[in-house]
Amino acid sequence: MTFGGLMMEGLKTLYEYVAQHTLFCLVPAFFIAGAIAAFLNTAAVMKYFGPRTNKILAYSVASVSGAILAVCSCTVLPLFTGIREKGAGLGPAVAFLYSSPAINILAMTYSIHLLGYDLGAARIIGAVGFAFAIGLIMAGIFHKEEERRAQEAEAAGVFAYDDGSRVRPGHQNLAFFGVLIAILVYGTAKVPSIYKYAGEVLLLALLIYLVRRWFTREEIRTWFLETWRMVKMILPILLIGVFLVGVVKELIPPEVISRYVGGNTVGGNAIASVSGALMYFATLTEVPIVRGLLDLGMGKGPALALMLAGPALSLPSMIVLIRILGPKKALAYIALVCLFAMGTGYVFGMFAG
Repeated sequence: MTFGGLMMEGLKTLYEYVAQHTLFCLVPAFFIAGAIAAFLNTAAVMKYFGPRTNKILAYSVASVSGAILAVCSCTVLPLFTGIREKGAGLGPAVAFLYSSPAINILAMTYSIHLLGYDLGAARIIGAVGFAFAIGLIMAGIFHKEEERRAQEAEAAGVFAYDDGSRVRPGHQNLAFFGVLIAILVYGTAKVPSIYKYAGEVLLLALLIYLVRRWFTREEIRTWFLETWRMVKMILPILLIGVFLVGVVKELIPPEVISRYVGGNTVGGNAIASVSGALMYFATLTEVPIVRGLLDLGMGKGPALALMLAGPALSLPSMIVLIRILGPKKALAYIALVCLFAMGTGYVFGMFAG
C-alpha cells in the first residue's frame, strides 16, 4: 500500500465516521456534556460520584449507569469530561467511562442474539466487573494525587455542594436530561431512516418546548457555550485519531488478526485485547465483527477479550484521554483494560473452548 493509498483510507474512514456518527451520536453527546457542566448542580454529581461518596454506592451506580446509553468509546468522552469537571472522583468517573460504551442494553441484547448466551452473558458479567474493579484500582493507584486534588478543590470552593448554581426541581432535571438521553439512544437504534428522523424530530420538539418553558435566555446561552467548549477541546483530536484508525486498519487487516487468535493462548488473548483497544468500534459494530471473526476460526476466549477491550477503547479515544487525564492516568487505564480483557478472555476460553 502506497503512502497516498494509506492517506486515502484514513480520509475514507474519517468521512464515514463524520457521515454516520456526527449527527446522531456526537452532537447529542456534546449537548449532554454541555448540559451537565451548565445545569447539573455539583451536589447531584458529588452525591453519587464524589471522592467522599460511599464506595459501594459510587461504584455500583457508575458501573451500571452506562446500561441506558448506546455510546461508543469516543462519544462517551464528553460525558466523562463533564462529570469529572463537576467533581466526580477518579474511580467512579473511570467506572462510568468504561461501563457506558461496554454494557449498553442494545449491545448486550445484540451480543446474546448473535453470539449466543455464553459469550453474551460473559460480556455482561465481565463488563460490569471490569468497571467496578478498574475504577477501584485507578482510585487506589492515584489516591494521593486525587486526595490533593479534592482538598484543593474543596478549599477553593470549586466542588462545594452549594456551588451557587440554580437548583432546578428534580422533575425538571429528570425530564430535561431524560429527553437528551432519549435523543442519543434513539439516534443509535437500528430503525429505518424515516422512523429515526421522525422520532428525532418529535424528541427535539419536546426538548425545545421544555427549554423554552423552564430555562432563561442566559441559561441557554451558558449551555451552548459549555457545549462549544467541549467541542473545541475534544473534537479536533478525536478526528485526527479516527483518521489514524483508517491507516492502521489498512496496515493490519482483520484477516491477519484472526490468523493469530484461533486458539485460547495467552498470546492470542493478548493480541485480541490490544487489537480491540486500537480499533474503533462504532456502537454495536463490534458484535457482527466478532461474529465474522468467529466464523473465520477465532477462539471464544480471544473473542471475549476483543469485545471487553474494543468498545471501551480505541486509538482516537486513547489520544483524547491522554489530553484529558494526563499520560500517567490514561496509560494506566489503557493497560488495565487490556490486561483485564486478556485475563478474562483466557479464563473464559478454558471453559468455553
